[in-house]
Amino acid sequence: MVSPTCPTTAFKIGEKSDDPIAMYLNDIATIPVNLAGIGGMSLPSGLAPEDGLPVGFQIMAPAMADERMYLVGAALEAALLTKWGAPLLSLAPELVVK
Repeated sequence: MVSPTCPTTAFKIGEKSDDPIAMYLNDIATIPVNLAGIGGMSLPSGLAPEDGLPVGFQIMAPAMADERMYLVGAALEAALLTKWGAPLLSLAPELVVK
């Protein structure tokens, strides 16, 4: 199964540190995976055109199928890396904390 990892684009590092409710709500799509006790993996899918911040999706595996999820995740990551030509972070250097 595939779904968005977050309901919005990422926020800048440290931007919401003092707002635990906003941080919790940004993780809301990952909570069902944790409650169900199944495997989940988030992968970046690109940078949003409106603000240049990362967006991602999560893949979920049935119970006890973690190995299959890792194989799918590795294949998707390789395909995305080929598409971008470099790690996503190198395409958005302003996100790196200095």
